[in-house]
Amino acid sequence: MLRISILLLFLLLQPISLWSDSVAIVPITNEQNCASLDHNIWDRLLNSFVDDNGNVNYIGFKKESGTLNRYLEQLGSNTVNEDWSREKKLTYYINLYNAATVKLILDNYPLASITDIPKPWDKKWIKYGGELISLGEIEHKILRKMNEPRIHFAINCASFSCPKLLNTAYTEDKLDKQLDMAAKDFINDPSRNIISENKVQLSRIFKWYKKDFEKNGSLISYLNQYLKSSISPDTKIEYIKYNWSLNEIK
Repeated sequence: MLRISILLLFLLLQPISLWSDSVAIVPITNEQNCASLDHNIWDRLLNSFVDDNGNVNYIGFKKESGTLNRYLEQLGSNTVNEDWSREKKLTYYINLYNAATVKLILDNYPLASITDIPKPWDKKWIKYGGELISLGEIEHKILRKMNEPRIHFAINCASFSCPKLLNTAYTEDKLDKQLDMAAKDFINDPSRNIISENKVQLSRIFKWYKKDFEKNGSLISYLNQYLKSSISPDTKIEYIKYNWSLNEIK
């Protein structure tokens, strides 16, 4: 009996590693999972297959489709926690949208335009926790409701008239600077907006989402925050035809 007591005391004093096979496993909460969320995978893919103009090497990207799938699986398993900061939530959804868009193109490649895919923004196929969601839901039901119009310059629809796909991942600590850079880049890009003294020809993004840009003033006042040279409030606005051709490196 004494030997048994001594043995039990010895075992109780051992490091927990000796007990690893018998210790009860505590379920990992969503909050704990989110701590391991890593956008570096997406960042490396973007660095490798997207040029400075936002054009994509889809042939090269396709060779790394397994890596992209693992990143999307990671996002789908580490869903947004309400305790996250606004910046962390925006970062998550912007990266999810862009990565899912690239996967959608790769799954249907080769093609001339994202519009060749039936209902590309309406089909629910993106894994998010225990459900499937669509690109349209991410954009309209989540991102647009976060009162951040700069998201329209950050999410990419795989087309030449879209804001360019940044070749680095969005990150929580750099988000505000990245969104400002995306807004300035898009608004001042003469291939997307033609700005002259008396006439302005804008991307149709400003027509489709006009109310998002006018929440705190006029559309022109919004543009003037980012334009290199401001324009008059009375400037006539026209909208440019949208080019839905695939944003592929030629």
